[in-house]
Amino acid sequence: MHRYTAIIEWERGDQTFTDNRYSRRHVLRFDGGGVIPGSSSPLVVRTPMSDPAAVDPEELFVAALSNCHMLWFLDLARRAGFRVDRYLDNAEGFMENDAEGRMAITRVVLHPEVAFSGDKLPTRAQLEQVHHQAHEECYIANSVKTTVTIEPFFSG
Repeated sequence: MHRYTAIIEWERGDQTFTDNRYSRRHVLRFDGGGVIPGSSSPLVVRTPMSDPAAVDPEELFVAALSNCHMLWFLDLARRAGFRVDRYLDNAEGFMENDAEGRMAITRVVLHPEVAFSGDKLPTRAQLEQVHHQAHEECYIANSVKTTVTIEPFFSG
C-alpha cells in the first residue's frame, strides 16, 4: 500500500463569509513539497470570488488523468525501444449531467501528440497499443468511473 497526502488550506481572513462573497482562493500542498494556488472554477463561481489564474478541482482531475497516462506511456514506450523526444497532451474534460442527473465530469479526452526519434519508430498500430496499455495501467484512470478516451495524434 502507498499513501499519498495533500493539504488543502483556505482561510477567511477579514472576509464576511456569510454574505457568500468570499474568495475561493486557497493553497494546495503536496507530500513532495509542491505548492500550487487553487480556486473554484470561474465557470462555477464567478470572479472575483474565484481566481482564474489558480488551478481548480476540475482542471486537477483532467490533469491527473493526463499526467498518469503520460508517465505510463513514457515508461512503456521506453520498454518497447522507442525514443520519445516530446509528449504534448491538450486534454479536455466535459462537465455535464451524468446518468443520475448530477453534474459530473463525464468524459475526459486525451489528445497526446508524441515525437519520436532514433532508428526504431513506432507504427500507428504500435503507438495505439502503447497508449492502450498506458491507459490500462494508469492508476488514476482505474480509480474513476468517468469515460476516458485516448485520441493520439499520429504524424507518421
